[in-house]
Amino acid sequence: MVLARRLFAEYLATLLLLAAVIGSGVMGERLGGGNAAVVLLANTLATMAALYVLVDLFGPLSGAHMNPLVSAVLALRGEFDAALLMPYVGAQLAGAACGAWLVHAMFGLPFLQWSQHAREGAGQWLGEIVATAGLLLVVLRAPRARIAALLAAWIGAAYWFTASTSFANPAATFGRMLSDSFSGIAPRSVPSFLAAQIVGAVLGSALHHVLGPTADIAVPLPRLREPPRV
Repeated sequence: MVLARRLFAEYLATLLLLAAVIGSGVMGERLGGGNAAVVLLANTLATMAALYVLVDLFGPLSGAHMNPLVSAVLALRGEFDAALLMPYVGAQLAGAACGAWLVHAMFGLPFLQWSQHAREGAGQWLGEIVATAGLLLVVLRAPRARIAALLAAWIGAAYWFTASTSFANPAATFGRMLSDSFSGIAPRSVPSFLAAQIVGAVLGSALHHVLGPTADIAVPLPRLREPPRV
């Protein structure tokens, strides 16, 4: 029962995250009058708010990974049971798909669809590397009490400063592929995005290793110079 609850919590958290990402894009398009900046702003604010709530709400239950790369990196570091990796990824992918379909049902859109929104080019792939590396740095280095706020802030910022608008999540990429809306991504663009996200996760993990212990671990900082003698 404990495992079932954890998997259901991970499924539900990912479902609600994708519903927020895709649904805010649909609503933004309907209300934005064709202004893409307004749509992206609505998309950003809704995603940030949902991510903050979901990490705080579901973190104690499942860890609120909502991202196969987060689960994989934590498993490789021994901070997450590797036997749960594939069940977690399955729950995340199922939640992402159901989140897209929930949005379609709410907004009266065709239930099953593929995105036609091509996202290609070296700039977008580099953006995914940067966004995913930053996300992994937050996950690995943020103080536990502040991780929800810092994750939401990072993703919100990366929506605007990366050319890819910061997917940074294979499950989210999968779910967004299933919706031909503002937040969608065409299936042909998915493999390159996934490759960039994997590179970003490796880079983020490597940077964390180089930077050393986090603030959660009591390690004295090295002295740059001797204190003055009295």
